[in-house]
Amino acid sequence: MTLLIAGLAVFFGPHLISTFVPLRAALVDRLGENPYMGLYSAVSLAGLVMIVMGYARAPLEVVYEPPTWGRSGNTLLMLVAVILLVAAYAPSNIKRLTAHPMLWGTFLWAAGHLLANGDKASLLLFGSFAIYALYDMWSANRRGQRPSKEKYPFAKDITIVVLALIIYAILFRFHGTFFGAPLI
Repeated sequence: MTLLIAGLAVFFGPHLISTFVPLRAALVDRLGENPYMGLYSAVSLAGLVMIVMGYARAPLEVVYEPPTWGRSGNTLLMLVAVILLVAAYAPSNIKRLTAHPMLWGTFLWAAGHLLANGDKASLLLFGSFAIYALYDMWSANRRGQRPSKEKYPFAKDITIVVLALIIYAILFRFHGTFFGAPLI
């Protein structure tokens, strides 16, 4: 469990620094933009590797019993989460609904997995990501981030949904291979 907790701290450290504009600006001034981004990426990746290893090694300690509908609820939330995650990286009208499609997708991913898993490691992992996503949305809104006003052809939205459905189907089918927890 220690490796999981350390990985979460290492991963979220750079992410939290970026929400404090004066601190981030001071680091960029000192290091330069590219070295800062390289260090940010390297530390985040190291944290992610630690999270994956720590979660895989964590003992199963049940904290709560998920609701009977938790797995089904997660399946639905994951579909919406994948659509939002894809929309975060492509031009679409979804960005007119929220300035934070990636963070909403992350929150729904985490919340859904909390509905399906009641163990201590899952609570730490998914709870941390859910809290961070909400915090980062609040922080970005305080810094002035707003939904886009740009309109796109409806075909862009359809393309995002189709791509998300393909990714979702792959994740659903190979969840056991990728994450060690088969869904089917």
